Amino acid sequence: MQSAATDGTEALRTTARRAPTTIAPCADRGLEEPTNADSMSSSAPPISLPHTRRADATVMGMVGIAHLISHFSQLLLPPLFPWLKDAFHASYAELGFLLTVFFIVSCSVQALSGFIVDRFGPRPILFGGIALLAAAAFGFAASTSYAAMLAFAVVAGIGNGVFHPVDYTLLNRKIHPSRLGHAFSVHGITGSLGWALAPAMLVPIALAFSWRVALASAGVVVLVVLAVLIANRSQLTLALTSPAAPKATHSQGRAAASFGFFAIPAVWMCFGFFFLYAVVLGGIQAFAPEAARQLHAVPTRWAAMCLTFYMVAAACGMVVGGFLAADPSRCERIVAIGFTIAAVIALTIGFAPVAPFAVPVLFAAMGLAAGIAGPSRDLIVKRSAPENATGRVYGVVYSGLDIGQAFAPLLFAPLLDLHRPADVWLGIAIVQAVMITTAVNVRRARRTALAPAAA
Repeated sequence: MQSAATDGTEALRTTARRAPTTIAPCADRGLEEPTNADSMSSSAPPISLPHTRRADATVMGMVGIAHLISHFSQLLLPPLFPWLKDAFHASYAELGFLLTVFFIVSCSVQALSGFIVDRFGPRPILFGGIALLAAAAFGFAASTSYAAMLAFAVVAGIGNGVFHPVDYTLLNRKIHPSRLGHAFSVHGITGSLGWALAPAMLVPIALAFSWRVALASAGVVVLVVLAVLIANRSQLTLALTSPAAPKATHSQGRAAASFGFFAIPAVWMCFGFFFLYAVVLGGIQAFAPEAARQLHAVPTRWAAMCLTFYMVAAACGMVVGGFLAADPSRCERIVAIGFTIAAVIALTIGFAPVAPFAVPVLFAAMGLAAGIAGPSRDLIVKRSAPENATGRVYGVVYSGLDIGQAFAPLLFAPLLDLHRPADVWLGIAIVQAVMITTAVNVRRARRTALAPAAA
């Protein structure tokens, strides 16, 4: 009996070395997360399943509201472009450059913060990022010049850069693998709700009072979320007893303790996919509503709410996508189908005769299709990551989001200044088509190169 138990323990250790991020210490539970029923025979005490579900739900909620405030802060300025254009006598290209600066800074910080999170843990990095976002919101509200807005765009970019390494490190390390698809779904839903909340909150306040009051109100919202997270800080702790803690898992591959994961082709395919995804997203968030308004004579109030329709529908789609992502083998197929539908809708808005009242409906349909693909999109990255390099891989891969969103204004803003709104939608559809091809190729890159590189 003792020999059999020893063999079982050795088998478990072998499985843990082979499967990325399936077993991780959890500070507030004081035990290791099992990956299946057989792992219950290990020396760790058994997990109480109801407690685990409750604890996982709490972590999902805390990470979710942090992600919501990140996305909320990304859209502090675009819904207010009509007001900012008059206040600072700026063109759409100049206003778009504020976003470019924001996302370039965010990209640089995100790639670096992944290493810092792996070394020191996610909680202090998260709190610092949210505090900077609050400072930036109040700074935007008090700005009296375009140069001041530019400076606070840098501050906001620094704050925004920490979220994806923090979020995905917490989810991959603290959530049971059987619920990871749902965790990614919640993460995506809250992000979409954050994007939806920004225009829904800022535009009415700006109409009723001023754009400065709207931005100051956003700063208050960010501070409230920071207070909630501090009050629940125990749920955001990982078992990092010292700065050297991540090195304790001896043979997890030198890629996990260094820059070796850079040699994995699938990681860079994921980076390319997220870059293209962000170009599309940046175009939809900042320029597509105005392009639709010019093409189809959509009332200004309706155009401002199109993005909210898109994001709420995307959040609904992610609920469905979380169940579809339960089978990781079909992730690339789900992504391809979802964004193919979204591309067709983009071409419809850009080139078909559409009634003004139908434009928000089409935005919602496009958001629903993209939302269904969201959890599968995140699982593609997880399946490409080596062991215990979660923060680093997500930091590098998701920096593609920031680079793409930094590039999007350079592509789409001039088209609006040149009065070519249909080309905005054509560009969105073309980039979506290339993005689908990239997602499908991730599986091929993972099959041919991931195993040798991670060995």
